[in-house]
Amino acid sequence: VQLQASGGGLVQAGESLRLSCAPSESIYSFEVMGWDRQAPGKQREVVAVFTSAGRADYADSVKGRFAFSTDAAKNLVYLKMNSLKPEDTGVYYCYAQQGSRNYRGQGTLVTVSS
Repeated sequence: VQLQASGGGLVQAGESLRLSCAPSESIYSFEVMGWDRQAPGKQREVVAVFTSAGRADYADSVKGRFAFSTDAAKNLVYLKMNSLKPEDTGVYYCYAQQGSRNYRGQGTLVTVSS
């Protein structure tokens, strides 16, 4: 399974970005999909988790600002990030769980300047 993330970039604080993830299999084949991030010098942080039952959970640090969504027709998942802060800077990864297997794609860099 391949997960292709895109949409990162350099933005100013307060602006928005939308990340996209294109899996090589149907999004419906995964029990869980989500996004995590790796900031320089920090531990990896899971920012959004979406289950096949339709439940979405978010890290407290992004709650109310980030939103996970899907587009079944395009077989894409998104992470809409609003009101970005410098502390949101990092490499964002799309991940998925399929049975007992976990997959994580290459990251996309998000840089938020103050």
